[in-house]
Amino acid sequence: MLQNLIHGIHHVTAGVAGAQEDVDFFTSIVGQRLAKQTVLMDGPLPIYHLYYTNADAEIGSAMTTFPYGKAGIKARRGSGQVKTTSYTVPSGSLPFWVNHFNESNIEHGEIEERFGKNRITFQHPCGLEFEFIEDDADTRKGYVTDKVSIKEAVKGFHSVTMSVREVEEQDRFIREVLGYEFTGREGQYYQYELNGGGANKTLYVIHEPDLPQGSWGLGAGTIHHVAFAVDTDKELNEVRELVTGLGYTDMSEIKDRYYFHSAYVRSPGGILCEFTTSDIGFTIDESFEELGQTLHLPPWKQDDRDEILSQLEPVTNPQKPLVR
Repeated sequence: MLQNLIHGIHHVTAGVAGAQEDVDFFTSIVGQRLAKQTVLMDGPLPIYHLYYTNADAEIGSAMTTFPYGKAGIKARRGSGQVKTTSYTVPSGSLPFWVNHFNESNIEHGEIEERFGKNRITFQHPCGLEFEFIEDDADTRKGYVTDKVSIKEAVKGFHSVTMSVREVEEQDRFIREVLGYEFTGREGQYYQYELNGGGANKTLYVIHEPDLPQGSWGLGAGTIHHVAFAVDTDKELNEVRELVTGLGYTDMSEIKDRYYFHSAYVRSPGGILCEFTTSDIGFTIDESFEELGQTLHLPPWKQDDRDEILSQLEPVTNPQKPLVR
């Protein structure tokens, strides 16, 4: 069964605009740890790949971004994409976040309740939609900054919300391929949970039948894919065989992303889903304490390091090495 191979969300990947703008948003506003600076591993374009995590750089907390502003490539938001990426925060912390967003000129919604949990949406400068959900059952360690204390710190992903024009086949994919169970509906929102649900084991689908199809390629302003965690290459190969056997024959080959191995499949609603191993990790090329401090390239791009650096927009990481 796929539900025994998949352990929840591994990471979420988006296209953003400016690199420094993105670093400032996630480190200074959201309060995430910049845990990895590397580059796009496909194609010739020199584009950053930045990873933001909780304090322990855990799987299920990594938001990764490709800043496409300098390259001038934009994407179009719409149906067939991850609409909202949701994090968990401590119960009672949302009023703090309202004030923090107001002081930082971040667009946000009002505090509301859905599926029994208080939540608030807010926007990245390039238009990406995020959400904080109060959940004290999540025991992961948030990253603390000079503005965000442990009482408010972001713990990791809670869920993603997939926008679709038609629900039926996406529902089938989530249940039969990803192994999640349908557990409720509120209006246009459908809830799915894996192994009891909760933080990092929840998905939402929003039915938006009149929303035009969004773009699928990489570019500023959209979520490109959501990745689901498996253990090792052995489980990844099992997932590939099972998914292909269910008829999803556009499953990709296994790709070497240096920090993990992965394979992709396009779901019926249009959302790109990745299956990603959990056994390599970010400390393969730098210590845990030094994560995110310098740019690291995969071995197959090292010979082009000088050329790549000359074309990248310089970024400043405001965070110091972690002391444990």
